[in-house]
Amino acid sequence: MRFATLSLAIGLSVLASSAMSQNFPGAPGVALLNGKCAKLVVGKLDDSKNCTGQLASVTTAEGAVTFIFTANGKMLGFEGDGTAIKPASNGNARMPIAIVSSGVGSKMTGEVKAAGFCTFGNPYAGKPTVVECTAETKASSFTGSFRTNGKPPQSK
Repeated sequence: MRFATLSLAIGLSVLASSAMSQNFPGAPGVALLNGKCAKLVVGKLDDSKNCTGQLASVTTAEGAVTFIFTANGKMLGFEGDGTAIKPASNGNARMPIAIVSSGVGSKMTGEVKAAGFCTFGNPYAGKPTVVECTAETKASSFTGSFRTNGKPPQSK
């Protein structure tokens, strides 16, 4: 009986540590988060009502991370250095943004240097979390806010 209890305790410990080791944005690839887009604004154009209920997080092998919001077949990406992610308040993380990209369909076609940040929680924690991005250039400002549905991201 003591061996069975020890085996169960070790098994639960391994499961707990593997769940805790899932980090976000994570390894290279694409993660899709489902939920509700609360805000998508480019300059004076507010396209929040058309923003879709899915947010993509793309991580490259070099460590760049892009959060991609979509509305009306168009994309707006906030790109930063995933190795520069730092802890923020309330258990969130914060990543500096260096580039804002745009595209149509499935291709990013334009990019501009920008300054800003994305703040986000861990979507693997089993509860809804928010991804908020803001960036500015000399000519415009960009804002995106997305609340996940509390389910883990889908890897693509």
